[in-house]
Amino acid sequence: MKHVTTYVGIDAHKKDLFIAMLIGNQLRPVTWQLPNEPNAVRRLVRKLEREAPGTIRAFYEAGPCGYALQRRLTTPRVSCDVVAPALIPRKPGERVKTNRRDARKLAELGRASLLTAVRPPTADEEAVRDLCRARDDAREDLQRCRHRLGKLLLRRGLHYAGRNWTRAHRQWVDSLEWTHAAERVVVDDYLLAIDHTEARLLELDARLAEIAERDPYRQPVGWLRCFRGIDTLSAMLILAELHDFRRFASPRALMAYLGLGPGEASSGEKHRRGRITRTGNALVRRVLVETAWHYQHRPGIGVALARRRKGQPGRVIAIADKAQQRLCRRFRKLAAEHKPAPKIAVAIARELTGFLWAALQREPAAVP
Repeated sequence: MKHVTTYVGIDAHKKDLFIAMLIGNQLRPVTWQLPNEPNAVRRLVRKLEREAPGTIRAFYEAGPCGYALQRRLTTPRVSCDVVAPALIPRKPGERVKTNRRDARKLAELGRASLLTAVRPPTADEEAVRDLCRARDDAREDLQRCRHRLGKLLLRRGLHYAGRNWTRAHRQWVDSLEWTHAAERVVVDDYLLAIDHTEARLLELDARLAEIAERDPYRQPVGWLRCFRGIDTLSAMLILAELHDFRRFASPRALMAYLGLGPGEASSGEKHRRGRITRTGNALVRRVLVETAWHYQHRPGIGVALARRRKGQPGRVIAIADKAQQRLCRRFRKLAAEHKPAPKIAVAIARELTGFLWAALQREPAAVP
């Protein structure tokens, strides 16, 4: 019985855990339910180690409950895989879905090696990732606050001739006179929300800049900043979301993870490729597409980019220079073919991903 493997499927919810346990080639699983609490999870681990022979492998879907369950379950005898929900095989004719069925399905598919595990971050990596996401949330909040005030001014027929949200624009907004006291209250409230969110954003930016200067982020952030259009904040966001570029065996694997690869529906002699899959990490995909717009301009090394490259390895700088040359040439070629500009930016982002992958390998790697 030492070589028997026990498979445990867990359908995790906020309040309850539904367990299905298959020992070896057992046909019918043993199922039970317990509360999703730390003490209950510890009792579950002791029960599995006491009753299940051999190696124990547990599976549950990635979701809003995060990775706390995975950390509590993992012991020398128990391994826990967090499964990508979108990649779980599903039968088209299956119309009944219950918690116990889901747990049993995870155990059976795990035994058949048909589940795709995600790489869970460590506690430190997750903390930095949450900080980056909080910064992105603050950016979205600031955009919404500005939109509310801008739409109010538009409804009143007030237009600023210059560029919005500059110091001159703020002085113009402050100088406006309102006939009704209620309008003044609304504008003051919107301005207060903008000031508060801008202060939040500055504070979060300062914290991320501090983390970027410490290990293990200092070196890879410096490498990414050698690329045009990438500075400290965008580099930190990319690294915090992807954790370690070396876990991707090839640039294509990273492109597929970011959803930048083309979708395909081929059958027989017909080969059809469509738009990008848009799977995986949407936040990093958005950052890379925004960065791709910088490569429509002529290649060059400005003062800021030269300052960021100071003291960085020549290997990384060479890759970044090759990226500038190739991506600018590619951008202009597609533009000359009258391709839509957003489609061009996505294509450039896909190729930029390959250069970033090559730059962040610890050992010299071939540029795609």
